[in-house]
Amino acid sequence: MSDPFKITEPTVVSFSGGRSSAYMLWRVLQSNNGLPEEAKAIFCNTGKEVEETLKFVKDCETNWKVKIDWVEYRSESPGYAFVDFETASRKGEPFEQLILKKQYLPNTFARFCTQELKINLIKKVFPYQDFVTFIGIRFDEPRRVAKMKNNKDLKETPLATAKVGKKEISEFWKQQSFDLNLVTINGNALLGNCDLCFMKKASHKINLVKDNPIRAVWWADMEKAIGNKFRPEHPSYAEMHKFSQNQIDMFVDESIACFCGD
Repeated sequence: MSDPFKITEPTVVSFSGGRSSAYMLWRVLQSNNGLPEEAKAIFCNTGKEVEETLKFVKDCETNWKVKIDWVEYRSESPGYAFVDFETASRKGEPFEQLILKKQYLPNTFARFCTQELKINLIKKVFPYQDFVTFIGIRFDEPRRVAKMKNNKDLKETPLATAKVGKKEISEFWKQQSFDLNLVTINGNALLGNCDLCFMKKASHKINLVKDNPIRAVWWADMEKAIGNKFRPEHPSYAEMHKFSQNQIDMFVDESIACFCGD
């Protein structure tokens, strides 16, 4: 079998800021002796990534001596801006600009946040019209792999092709001098790249708001500005903030997989 991490054409290595996509980037660097000229590693910052994620992206750049392009959505032409660790938005500014421009909220049926803040953004900044995108979906995520294969854009999942799962990635990071230090609650890493993503189940979001009530403020402000909720079947973020004062988990439901990546 050919090396799925070998780059032979214009390619974007989509780095979400998670452990899986970081490992994918590392494997690309090993297989190609660095990033080839026709390839770029791109991190799309929505402004709602947690500080730990931003630090992790910077650590990957520093430790692996690789150039990662940090890019953010802008509502004004040309529609994007290049940033870095110091200048990256941390108060949801790119995401807020997109919501206010559209005048409605993303939801489980119309997740335009991923499409506009990441997928379309990459198309705007990558210098080649036709290119392959490497996505950090693992072998042990078969449903996500299947959905990605049906995507009309040309995307590859080299981790899945190489049969790399969560165990192998976990072992890799145990051997490194740095890691992604996400917040854990009751032993579970509930805090993903997007701090209170509406795709999370309600009980997870409430636990995260209990841990730090400030997390709910931006999301509540967006719901108030639009006059609607991100998920109609869930309490509003303002209500979650209120519920966080209770010590009982009030909701039992499941998170929905988001293609922002791991």
